[in-house]
Amino acid sequence: MYRIKFFIVGLLFLFVSCDSSMDRQKQEEEIDQTSSEGEVNVDLKQIKERGVLKAITIYSSTSFFIYRGKPMGYEYELMKRLADYLDLELEIVVAENMNKLFEMLYQGKGDIISYGITITKERLENVNFTRYHTKTHQVLVQRKPDNWRQMKLHEIEEELIRDPLDLIGKQVHVRESSSYYQRLLNLSDEIGGEIDIVTVPGNMETEELIRQVANGKINYTISDENIARINKTYYSDLDIETAVSFNQRVAWAVRQSSPELLNAVNKWISKMRKETDYYVIYNKYFKNRKAYKKRVRSDFFSRKGNRISEYDPIIKKYADTIGWDWRLLASLIYQESKWNPKTESWAGALGLMQIMPLHVENCGIDDFMDPQQNIRCGSSYLKHLEGYYSDIQDEEERLKFILASYNAGPNHVKDSQRLAEKYGSNPNIWTGSVDEFILKKANPDFYNDEVVKYGYCRGSEPFDYVKEILERYEYYKKFIDL
Repeated sequence: MYRIKFFIVGLLFLFVSCDSSMDRQKQEEEIDQTSSEGEVNVDLKQIKERGVLKAITIYSSTSFFIYRGKPMGYEYELMKRLADYLDLELEIVVAENMNKLFEMLYQGKGDIISYGITITKERLENVNFTRYHTKTHQVLVQRKPDNWRQMKLHEIEEELIRDPLDLIGKQVHVRESSSYYQRLLNLSDEIGGEIDIVTVPGNMETEELIRQVANGKINYTISDENIARINKTYYSDLDIETAVSFNQRVAWAVRQSSPELLNAVNKWISKMRKETDYYVIYNKYFKNRKAYKKRVRSDFFSRKGNRISEYDPIIKKYADTIGWDWRLLASLIYQESKWNPKTESWAGALGLMQIMPLHVENCGIDDFMDPQQNIRCGSSYLKHLEGYYSDIQDEEERLKFILASYNAGPNHVKDSQRLAEKYGSNPNIWTGSVDEFILKKANPDFYNDEVVKYGYCRGSEPFDYVKEILERYEYYKKFIDL
């Protein structure tokens, strides 16, 4: 099993507020049907036995996304640290939309919802929330007048909604499964007038609704202030200054049948809150407006863009010549150079694929920094390495040996195979067998063994190298088309 996997699961789940009207009575019935009754009974003990923490999140511009080939996101970075704290591997489970999160949790598709959820009274009846990460309040997202730059401040203010009473009769678009919908229902009661609440599909993200307001497709939506503010850096014509709620807590959620997990997560949050890194991560995704603007404008930000790097056409061309999925080759190249074609390592490896000139004498390359020549040559070397492992029938295992050899050289990998065979492990299985012996090649008891021909190897490098490339490849397969 690779360290991080992704699953997109579709299950309907609606959280809505209650009222005395027939419509709201129907909504109460829907809540009853999607309650936590019958949820799976898995707590920290079972998770430890499994060895994997399954975290449910959503692909969004702040929680989890891929940018220039790199998995990123506020929840993603925190969950990696939580999994390390619990000494578990991390499995990311990506929900298709907000409607799916809670049902997936109840059915055991994941152990924790690692997505910023507003704590509400209704939700507390069905899940246990962790200690909150942040406080925020909900704001009205509206568009400034078309000629606002030529207007005086008080003239702009006269055109905007500042009093919630002015929302009576106005259309406001929100997801029915969101806390924004609940807030608008309550606000209608508080102001004694009906707000025309237009519900949108559960797979429509808040960022998309904000974009529609900015583009004039809809007039109003509701958002948490921190999400609205980071989006406003990209859409300067938006106004987000009208609050429609008091401060609310934003937290993660676990099943009510997971008290041990809840306690462990809360201890970790208390510990993290004392560390600078915790606040650096938040600022990275919610305060660094320049970086946000750069990301959302990039072709390499959204899964809709379907691009990993500017070198995709070259990667596809040469991946095809060696029979590889181009996304796998892209993951290897990211690991080697982070897309910098001018990279040169301390050992003399050059370019995007960190070519060692000694290894490619017959490659016909005259400029190692040229992306096309470099990828052509690196791909050819991968094909050459495949010949070392033609006796390994399992394709996935053979791939791991090729990757390890690209990093450490086939001689160290062959040493590790001989060690595995000597000590009773399968020399043709990487994970849980040969990978453990390449780690041991940093130990003199093993690199001085009579079956070892090439001595010391810093085995942690190929060990991590294989795992990280395959993890990233799993991301790419889920969000980048072949």
